[in-house]
Amino acid sequence: MKIAFYGVRPEEESYLKERFSSAMAATGASAAYSAERDLLKAADPDADAVCVFIDSLVDKAAMDAFPKLKLVVTRSTGYDHIDVGEAAARGIVVSSVPSYGENTVAEFAFGLILALSRKIYAAADQVKETGSFAMDGLRGFDLLGKTIGVVGTGRIGRHAIRMAGGFGMKVVAYDPSPDEKAAAGSGFRYAGMDELLAASDVVTLHVPLTKETEHMMNAAALAKMKPSALLINTSRGGIVDTGALVQALAAKTIAGAGLDVLEEEGAIKDEAAFLASGHPKEEELKAVLADHALMKMPNVIVTPHVAFNTDEALRRILSTTVDDIKAWAEGAPINTVRAS
Repeated sequence: MKIAFYGVRPEEESYLKERFSSAMAATGASAAYSAERDLLKAADPDADAVCVFIDSLVDKAAMDAFPKLKLVVTRSTGYDHIDVGEAAARGIVVSSVPSYGENTVAEFAFGLILALSRKIYAAADQVKETGSFAMDGLRGFDLLGKTIGVVGTGRIGRHAIRMAGGFGMKVVAYDPSPDEKAAAGSGFRYAGMDELLAASDVVTLHVPLTKETEHMMNAAALAKMKPSALLINTSRGGIVDTGALVQALAAKTIAGAGLDVLEEEGAIKDEAAFLASGHPKEEELKAVLADHALMKMPNVIVTPHVAFNTDEALRRILSTTVDDIKAWAEGAPINTVRAS
């Protein structure tokens, strides 16, 4: 049995080797580690399982390159980079990391909120770049008493709600499967999406990318937000229509955005490969151009998908990943996912 790990950084490899060797000793399994993210560039036809991160596409072509493939494990909660339907048709098990610490991403979301509401990035950049301590243009607003709209009340969304309570914020939430008992216990209320957008001073997104959530923050949705409101996205880039967001920000329909994820962020990371891949679709090219526009806007903070990236969370992710592989090798797969 051979497991091929892709997109592995040096510090991850060290931990994985130690954890894998101890957990998998009884199975006789071997492992290969590669920093390459593109499975087609480093396909191992002898691999029975592949382990990837979010920037590795596991589609039909990738599966074709692994004739023995029986398991795909992703070192992430989201799995929209994997063709789960195709995997199921081939009898391939797909496992993920359902939770690695809801606090980790929620804390980062509030970091973005504070950076924007108090103009922390702009203030620090001004001092570093110009040496000026002038306060002109750096007035922010308090979070105390403001309303935060939390879209998605899973593990991360719930933690964001608890954090909002610590800031003295009012909380309104949206979820297609509301948990009214949790709402009563935590002092927040559920509302329809339109009401949430109209009432919120900050809207923070904590939903997976699915057919139902793709571009849920489109031009129509953004138009319902307050002109003074902030949009925070630490979930998946495709939830926001990037072109519509650029237009809303330019027209001052909303005041700012904090984005740890972008549409077509894989293309942004390696634009040369993206352009050389053949004939990019028109909508993909538009999204890349819109991403560049966002990165230049003074009222936008873009970070490179690092909300998950803490020492503690990384260890939890890698530990769960090995547990996923071990359980599958023992014939009882865990943390499996299915096509929505």
